Amino acid sequence: MPEAQKSSDIGMRRGRVIANMSADKQLDLIAEGLPILMKSATDLLNASTGLSGHSRASKILEGHALEEAAKILVLMDIVRCPPKIRPSRIGPMMAWFYDHLARLLYIEAQDWRPMDLNDLRAYVDQQRRSHYLEGHIGEYILPNSTTSTRETLLYADIVTYEEGDPIWSEPSYDDPVSRMFPRYPSPWKTCEALQIVGAFTREGLDIVSSAWAGVDFSGAETSRESSKLTFEMLVSLDGDKLIPEAATKEHASHLMHRWQLPMYQLDFKRLEVSLEELKKQRDANFWAEAGYDERDYY
Repeated sequence: MPEAQKSSDIGMRRGRVIANMSADKQLDLIAEGLPILMKSATDLLNASTGLSGHSRASKILEGHALEEAAKILVLMDIVRCPPKIRPSRIGPMMAWFYDHLARLLYIEAQDWRPMDLNDLRAYVDQQRRSHYLEGHIGEYILPNSTTSTRETLLYADIVTYEEGDPIWSEPSYDDPVSRMFPRYPSPWKTCEALQIVGAFTREGLDIVSSAWAGVDFSGAETSRESSKLTFEMLVSLDGDKLIPEAATKEHASHLMHRWQLPMYQLDFKRLEVSLEELKKQRDANFWAEAGYDERDYY
């Protein structure tokens, strides 16, 4: 790697340099980082389950843990991206690595069950909008729910809505179910399963890359194709004796059925929606609810 040329080249948030490495060096660095990220996520998640009586703090730690898990899933999608198109996708994907909205959507997407990648793309495009309409006919204009949920949990702040009057937002969270039954979320279980079957090792990453190299998940590819490639990956990992005895059928089953379709061809950048567009949609909702065509009145 070239020496630092300016002060901003020194410090954290430098993952984008991976785009300038050779394919082998990229996998070397990813293999080194995956166990570090997994330990970070697990430490935070374990801490979150032990904060009895502090539900907000527990949820903050869980959210932080899942964003660390999201980084793992982004890196694994870089590995699943066919080598011939990886150079064009690795830059945007490393931007997702550092973006709160992208990481949060990566986690949310793990529990979605799309028909195919086009369906998944439509879900993501809807969820990355900066604002949306809420209410029976969309009478309320609200900020992106994914990022606002994170921010209102973390911060006390002054907020405004369409009327413009400032009000205080007080952080709060209470989920009696999660307090009684601490859980390890599905995205973390995906990361755990990938680690235990040997996919985080340097040899394992070569197998993952090879197994997924032949299919570009860009449109109509389905979970059936994804499961087939996951199975082939597991067979190869086992054939190279990378899967230890501690791995269980549950780990394999989770990867087969819960690891989301590769998302390297999607867009997770925040999609700005203007106030005018939202008001127009709200008006259209009003006329549709009333059973009229608004064009008849103009």
